[in-house]
Amino acid sequence: MNSIPALDPENSRAVIDPQSYANWDSLLDRFDAIRSQSPVVRVNGVEDVHRPFWLVTGYDEVMQVSKDNATYLNNPQTVVFSLNEGIAFAKAMTGGSEHMVASLVTFDAPIHMQYRKLTQEWFMPKNLKTIESEIRAIANRAVDRMLDAGPDIDFVKQVSGPYPLHVVMQILGVPEADEPRMMMLTQQMFGGQDEDLNQSGMAAMTPEQITQLVAGAVKDFEAYFAGITADKRANPTTDVASTIANSMVDGEPLNDRDMMGYYIILAAAGHDTTSASTAGAMLALAQDPEQFAQVKADRTMLAGIVEEAIRWTSPVQHFMRTVATDTQLGGQDLKQGDWLMINYVAANHDPAQFDDPRRFDAGRSPNRHLAFGAGAHQCLGLHLARLEMRILFEVLLDRIETVELVGNAPRAKSTFVGGLKSLPLRISAA
Repeated sequence: MNSIPALDPENSRAVIDPQSYANWDSLLDRFDAIRSQSPVVRVNGVEDVHRPFWLVTGYDEVMQVSKDNATYLNNPQTVVFSLNEGIAFAKAMTGGSEHMVASLVTFDAPIHMQYRKLTQEWFMPKNLKTIESEIRAIANRAVDRMLDAGPDIDFVKQVSGPYPLHVVMQILGVPEADEPRMMMLTQQMFGGQDEDLNQSGMAAMTPEQITQLVAGAVKDFEAYFAGITADKRANPTTDVASTIANSMVDGEPLNDRDMMGYYIILAAAGHDTTSASTAGAMLALAQDPEQFAQVKADRTMLAGIVEEAIRWTSPVQHFMRTVATDTQLGGQDLKQGDWLMINYVAANHDPAQFDDPRRFDAGRSPNRHLAFGAGAHQCLGLHLARLEMRILFEVLLDRIETVELVGNAPRAKSTFVGGLKSLPLRISAA
């Protein structure tokens, strides 16, 4: 009988420690070492802190889990790693569900596809062409503000943060005056592990207090979008919020919890991730003047820049899955009910799939990264994210002559959604 490979206590703690994800190179070193031992390893739970789970670091294994939605479920256990007390709090808040928010991310078949189809057409390239000029105008205004503030700027705070937020709020019908509120709520939900991002003094809070703050953010989102729903039912437009507000499933309007979950996943997940990839691309270009000059002269490289930035930064760092039936993965025997973490950071830096994975290579081909997931749960907004990034960099490359990194570019302390929290640059206008 083969022994089950299990992580030692130090690595077990590091995998779930937000600080580890801020120490990027050390984290990648750690994943390389773990993957070389086994692409699927057991992280033994600490009974009063968290459940045991399987950590999946190999590209092939993460792809296998992502595409097999019958064996690996998004329910009933939470899809984002949580400590026991966070899970207990979510169940108390929701009446038994481990998911604080019910959304596409938490649904399994058949309801997942029923809900996904409601807006899938809206996010396809053909429809997105209708808002391309609007996105370009938003990009130009962002670059206007950046140039006015220059030559020394923080690209995250002045461009890569507000730009995708403004785009996603426009398509949700949220007035520009309410965007700071949406940014704060998102940071409380996803930036909650980093004291510089959550804007709420979380550094001094207990895990239970942090969970309560996140729950409060969810409630605030729900209250806000209840008003949006009423308006879009009375005055429907072509935006995606109108589509959600007026959608029917099995002949019935969406219930309040599911509808609010739909808004929240689009509002929150739709900008933090693109912000992270955008900042990653800019960091790579600032560190490599030759590559910056090449793409400035040859815009056909832009698609490669965008795709490589998404892989290189891997903004969504993990999801959790629950094993539906006894199976094998990466040579390990998994049992029904087992919890596992598919780690996209590790998979997107697997040297078996990506040559020299830590190098930013705009010409990388093929680049079948997993930053958008794969299979039925592949990110609904992937075409929008690529479009936003392409347009912004077209505008940036037209309007700036040089870019230089002038300080440290720290990454957020977060196990779930991560990226640069600051990017100090010196720019010159074209």
